[in-house]
Amino acid sequence: MATPPSTTAPAAADRAGNDGPLLALLAAPAAMGVSGPTLALPQAAHGLAVSSASASWLMTAYGIGMVVGTPLLTAAGGRRGPAGTVRASAALLTVGAVLALAAPDLPLAVAGRALEAAGAAGLNVAAFQLAGRDRTGRAPGLVAIGSAIAGAGGLFVGAAVAAALGGSLGWRATLALPLLSLLVLKPVLRLAGRAVPGDGPGRGPRPRTAALLLPLDVLRDPGFRTAAGLVLALSTVNFALLYAAPRRAAALTGWTDMETGAAASVASLLGAALSWPLIRAAPGLGAHRVRLLLAAGSLTAVALASFPPWAAVVLAGQATSSLVTAGGQGLLTGAATGRLPEARHGTAIGLFNLAFLIGVAAGPALAEALTGPGPGPGP
Repeated sequence: MATPPSTTAPAAADRAGNDGPLLALLAAPAAMGVSGPTLALPQAAHGLAVSSASASWLMTAYGIGMVVGTPLLTAAGGRRGPAGTVRASAALLTVGAVLALAAPDLPLAVAGRALEAAGAAGLNVAAFQLAGRDRTGRAPGLVAIGSAIAGAGGLFVGAAVAAALGGSLGWRATLALPLLSLLVLKPVLRLAGRAVPGDGPGRGPRPRTAALLLPLDVLRDPGFRTAAGLVLALSTVNFALLYAAPRRAAALTGWTDMETGAAASVASLLGAALSWPLIRAAPGLGAHRVRLLLAAGSLTAVALASFPPWAAVVLAGQATSSLVTAGGQGLLTGAATGRLPEARHGTAIGLFNLAFLIGVAAGPALAEALTGPGPGPGP
């Protein structure tokens, strides 16, 4: 053999380390879809002739769609690898976005948002599947950071789009921001086609129904359980603070919704950006220390955001949570698959991202249950 596997796999891993920015662009619009329509909800409620509370289902449906879509798209693309996941997800995303753009009433708009979110979730899974070939954790880290930045900045991107387009087209366009993922569809499909044999899901011989069976081997793996459990905790805290910390800052300062939203977005963006040094330092720290640092950072974020009577400290807590969550999602991706066979990595990454998305849905509900209604940014 002229090229033994020992040289092919490292070469693929080196290439994967350079693909992080492209994969971040694939995944980021999914996160933008979470926050993008927020400030346009009053216009959406008026346009659809419903109450503001009813219009909030446009947000809720997106979260549910991502939670449901993650395992479904992982299974659907399991036999053909990330390329299959990308194609199926892009189709679902397009159908859902078109339905949301054209829906004459709230139920159809909500259905479109749910379908769109399922497709966006699949693209997110594919991005992490492809990034997972980089054993340094840097490519998954860039994907996580890109998603965190898009989620934080989506509030203002959506507001800008709604203001620029105006009228019914403006608020409807904010519902379709995840379509931006399709701008990198072709290069991502080329990247997915370069996957070496055995490097990722669907490349080795497996039974046809394997992707549809309960993945007990993955769930039994201690490394996966630890990584998924920790990312669930980090995500729940992060999205609880993303909901509650701005409200508390507003109550302490009397800021307007736009002022509070701007300050909260800057805090989250700063935290996401600062996670890159953590990702770079992680190999030297070791897995155990990294896990302790992530958990301690999340607990510190809760303390900072909950107790001090100063808005700047509250927002520092939000930034700290953004830092450890973005860094943790990237770093723990490798830990979730480290002890598993290559053929099971795609399933493990899909379940790992499902754990993260459960935190996306659970965090705001938990914050609402603990804090109740209060002032803060809103439509």
